[in-house]
Parts: sequence; C-alpha cells; structure tokens
Amino acid sequence: MLTTDRDRLREDVTAIAVLTGFNRSSLIPILQEVKEKYRCVDSYAMQLIADILEIHPVEVYAVASFYAFLHPEVEGRYIFRLCRTLSCEFAGKEQVARQLQADLGIGFSDTTPDGSFSLEWANCMGMCDQGPAMLVNDQVYTELTPDKIHAIVNEYRVKAEQSGTQRAPERVR
Repeated sequence: MLTTDRDRLREDVTAIAVLTGFNRSSLIPILQEVKEKYRCVDSYAMQLIADILEIHPVEVYAVASFYAFLHPEVEGRYIFRLCRTLSCEFAGKEQVARQLQADLGIGFSDTTPDGSFSLEWANCMGMCDQGPAMLVNDQVYTELTPDKIHAIVNEYRVKAEQSGTQRAPERVR
C-alpha cells in the first residue's frame, strides 16, 4: 500500500508539473496542490518534488518552511486560522480564541483526532478594520464574536459529517 501512495504522489506531482512547467517557478503551485490533496508536505514529498523539478531538496524545504500555509505537519480538512495582530487583539481576539478552543476541543497548533479540524494562529490577513478576523481554509470571516464562532464551527461540523471526514492521512513513506 505504501508503494501505491508513493506512485499516486509521483503521478500527482508530475501532472501538476506538466501543466505548470518542470522548473523552479512551478514549486509553489506544486506545494500548494500537494498540501491541499495530502494535507501535508512531508520530507518524502519534498524530495520527490525536487527530483521531478530537478532542483536541490533544500530549495523545496526552504520554500515549504517559509510559507506558514505549507508547513509539513498533517492538518485537518478544515483549518481555522485566527489573526493574532494587535488590531484583532483590541477587537476581542482572546474571547474568540477561547471559544474556538472550546468548540473545536483542541488548542492552537493542534488537529482533532479524526482529522477534521486544525486550529492555528495567523499573522495579518489584511482585515484590520474588521477584526477579529479568521480564515477557514480560504473563506474569510470578520467581526467575530464568540456566538459567531459557535455558529461557524457548527457549520463546519455539518460539512465534515456530510463529507465523511476520516482520520487525517498518514504521511507518504
């Protein structure tokens, strides 16, 4: 089964490279697609991407580790990222953060055991006038309150149940 996972990853990375090009400029689109599909970019995936693009693995690692949304840890299907800037702090971020932790049942930098949800801090999202602000995957939420958080988390719980979220995928080895 592990060989199948590796073969599937190789096919996926190659297919993206065919569309974007077999060069350094394809690195970020490939990393984004791998992260989205496999919910992590582990060391094997980084080495494979380097091999396919014919670049040094440290270049892949440097890019993947520089961008917070590409880090190698396995994440949940729905990633809640709460802005931690000073403007969000003044707008009530701490109460929102406590509500997120209570509703998701995890702390920041954690993922639920079933792989449905991850909770992270984010740096400025450019919504300073509408804080506290949060991203759930690519969806922006602003002017958050604990009540709004409760409703948003419930909305994503329903989505997770409907999509049949399973445990987070294991890293390809």
